[in-house]
Formats: sequence, structure tokens, C-alpha cells
Amino acid sequence: MKKTYPFYFKLSCILISIIILGFLAMIGQQILVPMVLGLLIAILLIPLCRFLENKLRFPRGVSSILASVLALAVIAAVIYLMSIEVGKLASDWPQFQKQFTDLVDQLQSWISRTFGVRRHDQLAYMNDTLKKSISTGTAILEKTLTSVGYVLMLTGFTFLFTLFFLLYRTHLLKFLVASFTETHHKTVFEIVENIQFMVKKYLVGLFLQMIIVTILSFIAYTIIGVKYNFMLAILTGILNILPYIGIFTALLIGALITFATSGISHVLFIVIAIVVIHAIDGNIIMPRVVGSKVKINSLIVIIGLVIGEMIWGIAGMLLTIPILAILKIIFDRVEGLQSWGFLMGEDDEVPVFKSIFDKYFLVKKDKIDRMMEDSEIKSK
Repeated sequence: MKKTYPFYFKLSCILISIIILGFLAMIGQQILVPMVLGLLIAILLIPLCRFLENKLRFPRGVSSILASVLALAVIAAVIYLMSIEVGKLASDWPQFQKQFTDLVDQLQSWISRTFGVRRHDQLAYMNDTLKKSISTGTAILEKTLTSVGYVLMLTGFTFLFTLFFLLYRTHLLKFLVASFTETHHKTVFEIVENIQFMVKKYLVGLFLQMIIVTILSFIAYTIIGVKYNFMLAILTGILNILPYIGIFTALLIGALITFATSGISHVLFIVIAIVVIHAIDGNIIMPRVVGSKVKINSLIVIIGLVIGEMIWGIAGMLLTIPILAILKIIFDRVEGLQSWGFLMGEDDEVPVFKSIFDKYFLVKKDKIDRMMEDSEIKSK
């Protein structure tokens, strides 16, 4: 006889498990983030490794190294191009200062005319604020250097994890299968195959989406005549990966750089261009290119983005959707967790729940119809 537990007991176990997993994710950030990134990149590179091994007869070690180095070269090329553009942007720093100095001067004049606060008092307040800010300068510099070191460390460990996941992919699959009883082997294989298919299709679609958005942004910035159009286009394409948040960040950065290098008139065109590109991406590019590979409803995505940022920062936001999609695949196929998979998806994704709801509403409709018939008979 199958033993059942009270709802409050199951809910308490779920909440305690979530808290423990969240705590472990926070303290293990430096190892878990590159591990998840390496796993996703490895899944994306598996077809290339199979081609090298089956068609060209390369050993698994050689094919894994070549695929990992290729992925690292692509990432390094993007970083190199961005660093060149940032170096050019640094040469315009005096113009940035002049633009913002003029803006502050105009703002001071407006405050003086509107609120009657003299310029001398405004400057005194600004000096006090600057003195307080100087004390935090060392901490900011230290944080910046730490961030650069973290990026280098993240890249190195991601490369290593990608390499070893490709090298030991069969060994890891055997471990997963051996961890469950024979009755669940078919389910394990199905989950692994679905995760590989989903991650591969999603990442390829996301990469194509990023390229298309970058090209559209580059064309728009070139037509408007914005300086550093190539850098802003790449930045817009990369930030567009973050749902809802990335496009607003790209809009803010683009508006600030355009204001400092071109003037206020071009800022309005930048805003219009990014809004139009975002509308095209959301209604045409995203549904057709990325498609419905990841069916996660918007509420879960927003909650996941917030939790991902709290646990792993920007990296957590980038990994939110793939992790949610993997969890949904697992939940949909594991007995007892289907309700969580249904919660994460759309209303029409799980036929079992749909049939239950349809049956419920049909029963309610039949009861209402019988009540109406009884009332009509009594009235006669």
C-alpha cells in the first residue's frame, strides 16, 4: 500500500529543500556557474564532436579538445572586438566630460531659476557629496579589478568543464542510468534526450536571434549616424538575451553614449530604433527563430530572473531560462512533479491537466443545464 503524507508535511519538505538548494547554490557559485555554462556549451558541441569522431575518425579526446578550443575562440573573438571599441570610446572621454559639464551647468541654472537655490549652495552640496564619494573610490577600483579576475577565472573553468563534459559524456550518462532502478531507465534516457534536444535548439535559436538583432541594430545606428554603432549593435544583441531587462539596459547605455557623442537630437532616434527593434524581435524573430522550444510562462521567468540575480548575479540571469527549461522537462516526466511542470508552462501544454479541467467544467455545465430544466418544469 502506497503511503501518503499530509499536505503540510510535503510543503514543509519542499520549502526546506528549496532553501537548502538555494544556500548551496550561493556558496558554490564559483564552481557551479562555470559548470552549468560548460554543460550547456558541451551539449551544443556534441553534434560537432560526433561528426569529428564518426566521419573524420578522430579520437574522442582530440574531438573534444578541438570543439572546446573552437568555442573558446569564438568567445575570445567577441571579447576582443568589444575591447577594441571600448578603447576607442575611452579616447572620447574629454568629450563626455564636456557634454556632462554643460548638462550640469544647465541643470544648475534651471534649479536656481525654479527653486531659488544659489549656485554657491549647489556647489557646496556637490563638493560634500564628492568628498564622501572619494572615500569609496578604492573599494570601487578593487571591485572592478576583482570583476575582471572573476571573468578570466569563469572563462578558464568554463573551458575546462566543457572539455571534460565532452570527454566523459558517455561515462556520465551511464552514471545517471545506474543511479536509478531498471524500471526508470527509459524515463532517464527520455529526459536526457529531451534536455539535449531542447538545449541545442534553444541555444542555436538564441545565437541566431542575437545575430539578427545585432544586424538590425547596426543598420539602424548607421542610418541615424551614431558613433560607435558597431559596439552598440553588439551590446544590444548580447543584452537582448536577458528577457525584459536586457533591452532596457541596452536602451539606457545607447542613449547615454549617443548623448555624449552626438547630442540630444540623436537620442530620440535611438530610443525609437530600439523600441522598433524590440517589437520586431518579440513578435517576429523570437517566435520564428527561437520558436516554442522553451515554454515557460512569463510569471515564472520574472521570478526566475530575480532569484537568479540574487543567487548568481548577471550570470544567474543569463542561465535562468535554460535551467528553468531543464527543470520543466524533468518535472513533466517524473511522477509526483507534474504539477510543478504544469505551473511553469502554459495552460494548454499538459493534456492530462487540460482533460481534468475540461471534465470539471463539463460537469459544472451539465449541473447548470439540469438546474435550468428543473426550474422550467416547476414554473410550468
